Amino acid sequence: MINFNEPPFLGRELEYIRQAVSENRKLCGDGPFTKKCSEFIENRFGVKKCLLTPSCTHALEMAAILLDIQPGDEIIAPSFTFVSTVNAFVLRGARVKFIDIRPDTMNIDEALIEQAITKRTKAIVVVHYAGVGCEMDKIMEISSKYNIPIVEDAAQGIDAYYRGKALGTFGAFGTYSFHETKNVSCGEGGALLINDEKYIDRAEIIREKGTNRKQFFRGMVDKYTWVDIGSSYLLSEINAAYLWGQLEVIDEITHNRLESWDYYYENLKPLEDKGLIELPKVPEYCKHNGHLFYIKVRDIEERTRLIEYLKQKGIMAVFHYVPLHSSPAGQKYGEFIGEDKWTTKESGRLLRLPMYYDIKTEQKDRIIQSIKSFFTR
Repeated sequence: MINFNEPPFLGRELEYIRQAVSENRKLCGDGPFTKKCSEFIENRFGVKKCLLTPSCTHALEMAAILLDIQPGDEIIAPSFTFVSTVNAFVLRGARVKFIDIRPDTMNIDEALIEQAITKRTKAIVVVHYAGVGCEMDKIMEISSKYNIPIVEDAAQGIDAYYRGKALGTFGAFGTYSFHETKNVSCGEGGALLINDEKYIDRAEIIREKGTNRKQFFRGMVDKYTWVDIGSSYLLSEINAAYLWGQLEVIDEITHNRLESWDYYYENLKPLEDKGLIELPKVPEYCKHNGHLFYIKVRDIEERTRLIEYLKQKGIMAVFHYVPLHSSPAGQKYGEFIGEDKWTTKESGRLLRLPMYYDIKTEQKDRIIQSIKSFFTR
């Protein structure tokens, strides 16, 4: 069986875990490896402050707290996304205004954002699908016009860029995921990227269960105490040690994945030329990171048949998000604004192919040939 995903392992991760355990003797959060990872992300991508978290979900929850989301507030988000994107805000009492996506990039349609804005809108949450940037120039223009902060769910977007600027560094906040399915992984993990300095001090308090513990360790206060709401949002140092073993070779990881992405694209292009499938679209001003490779088939019925066909060939290929506005919780906590022209249609056509670091050429060939044989039967 060709797995859909295999977690990346580059070789130094176990050595760094050993160092954390036997030399540093620091296993809880904010140890030496956490510092290495945070500083690397800040310096490489131009982030004012990076705080490692147990997951991207937790990073989004922190963003919702920092924006002081209250019951009755609203956020704007695409329906084609993972539940964590909006659940973080729903937990604070917000309602979600879902809007349609663009069929080319599967990202939020920037032209439809303004129609969903009301006096209760407290955040615009964008998702950089497959590591391809949303139209951030227009979105930041809207943010400035209405004074509404942007939160970037860049779970899939590490080491990807929009017009030369790293994804996750445009809005007030960005978030990364280090789940085992992501380009850079530590099993479970994430990061909150803070791009507006006014939020840094409170973010550190929220991350430390609502205490001013950070200020205490810096000698800014003579004791630490409970000063705000918060939770335990620190990534384990063991996870950070594993993560450092991948961040330090992120160039190799990204290059390897892009090679696989290009290989799929070039070898499946003849099927697109015949009108049998559609391949991913990447605007020329976006530099993606090879996070995932998908094809679009005619409709959901054809996709179901293709998934089953590939499974019989020993290949695990999967669909992606079911639109959130069609789910029971989505209907309870949100509503779709405008016409669902593309979200349901395009999500039903999309099929993700096996994609991970160091997937072998013979495996890719087998996948490509199986897809070709499906369409030429």
